[in-house]
Amino acid sequence: MKEKDEESGNRLGSYLRARRELVSPAEAGLPPGGNRRVPGLRREEVALLAGISPDYYLRLERGRDNNPSPQVLESLARVLRLDDIERTYLLGLTAARPRAPRRKRPEHVPPRVHELLAHLSIPAFVEGRAFDVLASNPMAVALSPRLRTGLNRLRSLLLDPEEQAFHQDWPKATADFVAALRTTIGDDTDNPRFVELVGELALSSQRFRTLWARHDVRGLDGGTTTVHHPVVGELRLHRDKLPIDDVILVVYYPDKNSDSDEKLRLLAALAHTESAGPEGNKPTDNKPTDNKLPTG
Repeated sequence: MKEKDEESGNRLGSYLRARRELVSPAEAGLPPGGNRRVPGLRREEVALLAGISPDYYLRLERGRDNNPSPQVLESLARVLRLDDIERTYLLGLTAARPRAPRRKRPEHVPPRVHELLAHLSIPAFVEGRAFDVLASNPMAVALSPRLRTGLNRLRSLLLDPEEQAFHQDWPKATADFVAALRTTIGDDTDNPRFVELVGELALSSQRFRTLWARHDVRGLDGGTTTVHHPVVGELRLHRDKLPIDDVILVVYYPDKNSDSDEKLRLLAALAHTESAGPEGNKPTDNKPTDNKLPTG
């Protein structure tokens, strides 16, 4: 019998299979063996270490049992060396978990957030669940033109050579973004925006296909990143994500009085001069338009 894949509804089995292929026998405390036809652990090894029968584990991977007990899932999480986020994701893949209510209205940036963006002197923008840029301020665009309203951050990261050069650690950035997208999607797999984005990237990016097949899940919240700006050079910036209604406000800022702080001030001055024009005219109102993108 042919195994059901993720697209045909066997999300639990797809996740278990992907994760066991990432655990080496040595990590599981097993001898490596001499003739292993599959990467990572064999099905029977996972079953043995989790304390369940090989037949039952086979049923889980093949989608014949979508409602294992929490105890079984906890044992599998231990064997597969899942962290807290991955464990929570695994527990949420069972049929017993109620589906979250679907969002019927487009993502909407409240007017007050547009006003907030206009007053911030640091790079700031609003993103949706699929990393669509819904609004941004001039400093965000000065930091990266790929942060203009209407673009998609993940698409730019994977397909735009300038965005790839912008990130000091592009491999890590792509892995983090793709894993965060899978976490965000959760069981909202029929959301039209997610279907469209995943389909496009699966066709156009080998890097995305490789990362998507790993089934990594993680949050993409606050942190510190280093980027290479083509004009002011290297910038070390902190990132914070602030939920506002159904969208996320993202801000980037440096340490006070640091080298990056000085460079960001220079970038702001250059952006102001460019927007003023050669005759010193006052910049026009660049208030972002409200870009409504469907989320299902």
